[in-house]
Amino acid sequence: QVQLVESGGGLVQAGGSLRLSCAASGGTRSSYAMGWFRQAPGKEREFVAAISRSGYYIVYADSVKGRFTISRDNAKNTVYLQMNSLKPEDMAVYYCAATRLVNLQRLSEKPLYDYWGQGTQVTVSS
Repeated sequence: QVQLVESGGGLVQAGGSLRLSCAASGGTRSSYAMGWFRQAPGKEREFVAAISRSGYYIVYADSVKGRFTISRDNAKNTVYLQMNSLKPEDMAVYYCAATRLVNLQRLSEKPLYDYWGQGTQVTVSS
């Protein structure tokens, strides 16, 4: 029902910045909460950030608070992840995901997301 396509990944030096985008199509506009997850080689996919349907509720993983900013432009049906002060431990494939979940305190729970993008690689060199 919903197709998600991430873009904006690449190679950056530690301390640098990247802005990831996730374009959504095929679903009702603004009808999904959106999340960003990441998966490093050999590791489980972990929560990064999420934003409510309206954009007014936002939650971050402790590891990225103060460095990453999630936002959405519902007119463009796009969600963004601005990543600043990148660290080598941020290196991973970043995935966006969509959920119809209403309980906002559960937005960090990976199994509750209904749709996933294919991911975009973020590489951070030291």
